[in-house]
Amino acid sequence: MSVKIITDSASDLSENHYTTYDIDMVSLTVQLDGRNYEDARTIFAKTVYDAMRNGKVPKTSQVSPQTFTNTFEKYAKVNQPCIYIAFSSELSGTYQSAKIAEQELKETYPNWELHILDTHCASVGQGLVALRAAELAQQGESFQTILDVATYHANHMEHIFTVDDLEYLYRGGRVSKTAAFVGSLLKIKPLLHVEEGKLVPLEKIRGSKRVLKRMVELMDERGIDLTNQTIGISHGDDIETANQLAEIVKGKYGTNRIEIEMVGSSIGAHAGPGTLALFFLNDIYK
Repeated sequence: MSVKIITDSASDLSENHYTTYDIDMVSLTVQLDGRNYEDARTIFAKTVYDAMRNGKVPKTSQVSPQTFTNTFEKYAKVNQPCIYIAFSSELSGTYQSAKIAEQELKETYPNWELHILDTHCASVGQGLVALRAAELAQQGESFQTILDVATYHANHMEHIFTVDDLEYLYRGGRVSKTAAFVGSLLKIKPLLHVEEGKLVPLEKIRGSKRVLKRMVELMDERGIDLTNQTIGISHGDDIETANQLAEIVKGKYGTNRIEIEMVGSSIGAHAGPGTLALFFLNDIYK
């Protein structure tokens, strides 16, 4: 029986990806106007960004253990091996919820094969790991081969991103109120990346025009075999800038395999409109 790939909505993959690659998805919860919604099922990123532009403050919560139990048990009952490609445990409790569900289900299905991979990734960075695993699953590769390749991709997935307004990162506890205030006054665009699953500042750049150039410079410094890999770009409701970045990458490296997706509700609720992120494989073990 083929290996089933499961991920969560923080991967920011499209419905087309889930269908084409036969990936199952569990939703994080987005809270808006006093109601709970399922990310990428009953609420979508555009709604969240519009609400944020109007001053509302959406919140998010992790996938519950019960949701994972319901999802996993479908495959445990038929003994289909599964690999769950998880949102970074440093950014959400979703990974831990999955581990709780796994522990409970293994009591009933002790021989069922499940691996929960903490990618230490987010957004399309996580999504690219899931897509590579799903490609191998469709090709009939073994459980261990898929897991090994997915683990390599997770360990070497670079995230370079910026946000349009530091206020959103302040609300999420990522920067101080003073930094957000001063940054906004000076029109500073922060560049950040993910290190050991956590958001880490890289540089501060004054003026948005320099940001795309610097993102590609960092890609050149950190990336490996950029022509022949799939590159990821995600954006906070700013497809025009995302396409500009994609054209720069195509022109420099000649790659045509670029996945562009909107940053979904669960991550966008913290990063805000105007977020832009670039994902590629590096030669640095995280």
